[in-house]
This record gives sequence, C-alpha cells and structure tokens, in this order.
Amino acid sequence: MTDISVVVWDLGNVLIRWDRRFLYSKLIPDSQELDYFLDNVLTLSENAKLDAGTPLAEVSAGLIKKYPEHSELLEAFATRWSETVGDPIAESVAMLGSLTDSGTRCIALSNWGWDTFEQVKDRFDFLDWFEGLLISGYEKVIKPDPAIFQLLCERYSFTPSQALFIDDSAANIEAADGLGFHTHHFAEPDALQSDLTARGLL
Repeated sequence: MTDISVVVWDLGNVLIRWDRRFLYSKLIPDSQELDYFLDNVLTLSENAKLDAGTPLAEVSAGLIKKYPEHSELLEAFATRWSETVGDPIAESVAMLGSLTDSGTRCIALSNWGWDTFEQVKDRFDFLDWFEGLLISGYEKVIKPDPAIFQLLCERYSFTPSQALFIDDSAANIEAADGLGFHTHHFAEPDALQSDLTARGLL
C-alpha cells in the first residue's frame, strides 16, 4: 500500500493541451517567422507574467509598446488568447477520474493567469472533480517558487510526504523534490499510468 493520500496535478500539458502555436500557426504561416516571433517577441517569460497575476490586457499592451511592428499579432494575444488552449488529454483525465472515484484526494496546482483561466475554465467539466484548484494568477506566486507549494499544503492540510506531484516542468519537479514531495515528471500518459499503478494508486 502507498503512503500517498493526495495527488497534486499540474493542468497545462498534463490534463489540458496548451501551446502558443495553436493560435499563432494560424496567423504566421512561415515556420521560421513563427519561431522568431515566439522566441524573441511573445516569449514564455512574457507569458509567465500572466501566471504571476498581471492582467492579459496589461501584458499585451506592454508588448505592443515594445514591439509596435508586431502590434496586430500582439493584439491577437489579448483578443484570441483562448485559442492557445487545446483539448483535454483524455488518458490523463481518465486517470484523474479513477483516482477521485477511488477516494484519493486530487488537487490542481497550475501556473495560469487569473483572467485567462476565467476565459476557459468552463470548457473542462473535470475541473469540478478536484477538491481544490490553486491557480498562480490569483495567488500572485508561481511554480517553482517554494512559497506556492507551502501555500498549497497549508490550504489543503497535508504534508509534502503525503503527496504525489505531477508536472511537465523539470524545474517544478526539482522544486517539489526539494520540499519532500513524491514526484512524477510527466511526458506522456502511459508512463504516468505505469507509475500510478506501481505506487498502488490505480
């Protein structure tokens, strides 16, 4: 039997597909131009400002001021952000359902902007299966900062040693490891299913 009583799930690219390319491949057909735009203009570090609680309109306006030559593309970030969110990862959702059906506590811990989360949360019924959702944009602290993991444990009354943390980010996994969580670095659903089964959770 496992000593794990709580499973903490990341959302983006663990349960829900997310990629800036879902939107921008429609707007920038040339692959080299697309790569340049995402690597140098609308970078992941800019997107992380959303995760830390900065409103989408403010991030977009700041980028337009900095890169006026890309204003049309950056306006789309504000007006069509929801198109960066793809479909659920069905196999992961099925595992979440199996865990909650068996009585395992499941909590979401996600780096996600508060206003962008509000745009799309109603698309995913399985979010209601969680005991709770801790979304970085509301809290204004992001993974891998230890403070968000500590907040999670305090809010939902468990210790790291009682929890398995699932995330696709190596940095987030490293932070959770350092705090004493059990961890699974997510790459694809089959490996997660094997791990959950080996731990006696499935």
